[in-house]
Amino acid sequence: MGVGFAMLALFLGIIGFAAVADGISPPSHIQTVDPTKVAQTPPFDHPGLVKRGPGEYDAYYVAHVFAFDPATLRVPAGSRVTFYVTSPDVVHGMMIVGTDINLMVIPGWVNSGSHIFRTAGTYLVACNEYCGAGHQMMAAKIEVQ
Repeated sequence: MGVGFAMLALFLGIIGFAAVADGISPPSHIQTVDPTKVAQTPPFDHPGLVKRGPGEYDAYYVAHVFAFDPATLRVPAGSRVTFYVTSPDVVHGMMIVGTDINLMVIPGWVNSGSHIFRTAGTYLVACNEYCGAGHQMMAAKIEVQ
């Protein structure tokens, strides 16, 4: 029993040290939006790409049964894009194949992630959380030019 408690204390100590050393902290300043008013709430009332500076863009997506809005996004190669996504209906996922973007889309919450698109091509945006009978058709694309 003593060995079990010692191992537990050791593991918790290692996890605590790693969290402090890596600067890991619980999420704060989480953005929320009323899921019944997503279509009337800026910037999600006009989802799409917004230029923030040289080579810096924000992309606003709305995931709803069974589509992403916008369905196609055109981005210049070499750009850093910060994605913001929310949902008015059910839980979705937003995964951009070939990148490190993999976001959980929960109604009422705004999730975000950034990626630099270094190579030109077409990237698939797929829902990776089962969201209903038409889940397999829920996709969009990002064209990097």
